[in-house]
Amino acid sequence: MQFDEMIASITPEAYQNLLRAIETGRWPDGRLVTESQREHCMTAVIAWGEKNLPEEERVGYLPGKCASGNGAKKDSEPVSAKNAVNYFNG
Repeated sequence: MQFDEMIASITPEAYQNLLRAIETGRWPDGRLVTESQREHCMTAVIAWGEKNLPEEERVGYLPGKCASGNGAKKDSEPVSAKNAVNYFNG
């Protein structure tokens, strides 16, 4: 089974179980989640959420926009390697 097929086969109930396992460190039957399992669960939860949840319900969603995303005026130039070298060399 390919990754995309596996993600597509996750049910909302399985998604909730994966979330709970990440949060508590235990599977629904009480067994401990290993670090490797936790990493795989996080990958699956993020991928499933991208395909099935509205943006504001996804893992890692932060409300609002950054200054660069809402047309706000920038106070400084973007950082570049050249600017950084000039800054530190005086």
